[in-house]
Amino acid sequence: MKIGLHVMKFGLPDGPAAIGPALSRIVRDAEQAGIHSFWPMDHFFQIGIAGPPEDPMLEAYSTLAWAAGQTTTLQLGALVTGVHYRHPGLLLKTVSTLDVLSGGRSWLGLGAAWNEHESRGLGVPFPPLAQRFEMLEETLRIAHRMFAGDDTPIEGRHYRLEQPLNHPAPLRRPPIMIGGMGERKTMRLIAEYADANNFFELPAPGALKQKLDVLRRRCDEAERPYDDIVKTTMGRLGERDLDAARRRFEALADLGVDLAIVDLPDPADPSAFDYLAQLVEEVAPLGRPTPALLG
Repeated sequence: MKIGLHVMKFGLPDGPAAIGPALSRIVRDAEQAGIHSFWPMDHFFQIGIAGPPEDPMLEAYSTLAWAAGQTTTLQLGALVTGVHYRHPGLLLKTVSTLDVLSGGRSWLGLGAAWNEHESRGLGVPFPPLAQRFEMLEETLRIAHRMFAGDDTPIEGRHYRLEQPLNHPAPLRRPPIMIGGMGERKTMRLIAEYADANNFFELPAPGALKQKLDVLRRRCDEAERPYDDIVKTTMGRLGERDLDAARRRFEALADLGVDLAIVDLPDPADPSAFDYLAQLVEEVAPLGRPTPALLG
């Protein structure tokens, strides 16, 4: 099993000038600790579980491009991009550029989105949910074609690309992760188009297993091997109790989770990464052999 790092808060007592130096240390320390990947949120405003909308929030792809220059091995992706935020042609060009400049480390994280407040606040159209799912499926189809170098015209219900050139091509096809736990639409899209899912860790016993069981059925319906999907979760890493953490990640590995992405209460605390380094060593033997996509 691998561990990924999610960063949710960017506010620091010394203000915006302190964000760059602090985040530089965070991503370098994460890489040194053996963390697999770095996943900032793709939000424009802070979200309610972390603070008021006015709290600092960095734009995800600027942050990922900057982090690529600070590191050499961390995989890089947004957790996850709201499909309506960016036109798919430009989004895929952005992810491909990140892949080229990072030496083949980018991922494409996508979801149907939910935060109407930030969209309205910045003047970004926020279509109804059913339409966002249509846009998501079209974007996934476009991603497969553009990443494969197919530049023939694309005519969809929501998007029209006359010549979807994508040069330079990514060094590898960026893995596609779909975030969300909807059993009917989201899991069908994961089964048909994604290399990885992202589910929240669920506290109720058996709840995550039930979700994974549904994903398995969707894979069966799509005639896609369930084991082809890299299973990932998102959760918060609380108190630094290594024994408790080991039991927690053993349980996830037993369910088939390959990559556990965690949010730290205070990533600006340098000692957190000493603990993370120990945790990385503890969880490395867990679960199935590392899928090729995770390296």
